[in-house]
Amino acid sequence: MIATLFHDRYRPLPGSATWARYWAKRALLLGRLVSVELRTRRYSRRCGNFGKRTIMSPSKIDGRLERLWVGDDCAIGIVEIQLHAPVQIGNCVVINDGCRLLTGTHDIHSPNWELIAKPIVVEDYAWIATGALVLPGVTVGRGAVVGAGAVVTKPVEPLAIVAGNPARTVGKRSVDQFSYRPSRDLALFEAWLGPADRDVVLVAEDPA
Repeated sequence: MIATLFHDRYRPLPGSATWARYWAKRALLLGRLVSVELRTRRYSRRCGNFGKRTIMSPSKIDGRLERLWVGDDCAIGIVEIQLHAPVQIGNCVVINDGCRLLTGTHDIHSPNWELIAKPIVVEDYAWIATGALVLPGVTVGRGAVVGAGAVVTKPVEPLAIVAGNPARTVGKRSVDQFSYRPSRDLALFEAWLGPADRDVVLVAEDPA
């Protein structure tokens, strides 16, 4: 991650006030950046995939990390992910603090309390808001929004907005084309990547 940020860094005129301000931010956040780098390296080595410019807070992840696939430019908070089956998270996904993605349950009619494991898929630009619960076998479609505290028991259509327990469709996003990068708004990344309008250049050089 550090190498990627350094390569893509904002380069204001050396010696200018903007240059001084950005390098001061970088110095101030250096300790946090090192912590994130160490966590990212762990995920990168052990996950099926862990994308560029993705940031994940310290989380509870149970199971084999090779079953976890995470795309580029995601912002993932303090979450719980259960890996009895694969979990695939696309590009530019936001998963807020307190969310749980559970891939396993039990057959209550089985004399052996048999484990039932099904994968979870979260497609590009989906947003799973604070405290939501996503149950086994669910796909959250591209650009869909899962409301805070929702319990998602069945697939969510692309661009749908769902809320409640069990989650029901309450609306639909009014746009279907997105260009934002959620991790880009974090202070740690902004200190290196500069103003948000630089994303136009980054997308042209390195499409998600």
